[in-house]
Amino acid sequence: MTDQKVLTIQDISCMGQCSLTVALPIISACGIETVILPSAVLSTHTGGFTGFTFHDLTEDIPGIMEHWMKEGLKYDCLYTGYLGSILQIEYVRRLAANVLNDGAKLIVDPAMGDNGKLYHGFDETFAAEMAKLCGSADIILPNVTEASFMTGIECRLDNHDEAYILSLLKALGDLGAKKVILKGIRYNEDEISVAVYESATGKLEYYTTEYINYLSHGTGDCYAAAFTGAIMQGRTDLEAAGIAADFVLESIRRTMGDETHRYGVKFEKALPMLVAELNH
Repeated sequence: MTDQKVLTIQDISCMGQCSLTVALPIISACGIETVILPSAVLSTHTGGFTGFTFHDLTEDIPGIMEHWMKEGLKYDCLYTGYLGSILQIEYVRRLAANVLNDGAKLIVDPAMGDNGKLYHGFDETFAAEMAKLCGSADIILPNVTEASFMTGIECRLDNHDEAYILSLLKALGDLGAKKVILKGIRYNEDEISVAVYESATGKLEYYTTEYINYLSHGTGDCYAAAFTGAIMQGRTDLEAAGIAADFVLESIRRTMGDETHRYGVKFEKALPMLVAELNH
């Protein structure tokens, strides 16, 4: 086990398995010290719940950063999840410039859309700013929908072919991101793949798992957290992509059949498998 520190900035939903609520326990289970910077606090996440409370913490971010700077605190990775505004994207840039160690990684999950649509409250202007942030990242983790909005390429949710996927990967690489982990690739009905692409060389690898047609919230956040934990434990990009994919698949399997649990996946029950994979 290494002694590295990951700083993750995203919102926290008190109830609902997404964002910081999954990032903190998953990365910690990977043996990595996890520092959190909440961008907002919600009573529940916004998927399937009504009447939730929301408290924006954007104005607190600069003060937190300045305190860390005064204390000389530095981190080995900055992993971003859901960011609620363009101003928060700008604050991520400042954090990257001021509180990261030399050689630290910037991992960006551009969590802003799925199933061909942007999440509520986001528009093409936000997508363009997120594309700029991705351009400065070491690794980005978009799904096909997010890749489409950031590159201007038509969004196709299934019946993919390699020419289409390559067009997305090359366009994402042209933004400036060093490595692209593209999620949600459907070359056939029974499988789902992740592409691991190195922008400078064009090297492309895939990791493929069984496709389970089960819709739930937070699976992308679980994937990003497990991927980050695996990367910080020294796994290759392809190994980390596979470990995260297997972890999410197991989390879905552990949740299926419980119709009362559509607000997230039971990732806690899959954590032993994740730890075993990392110690293998």
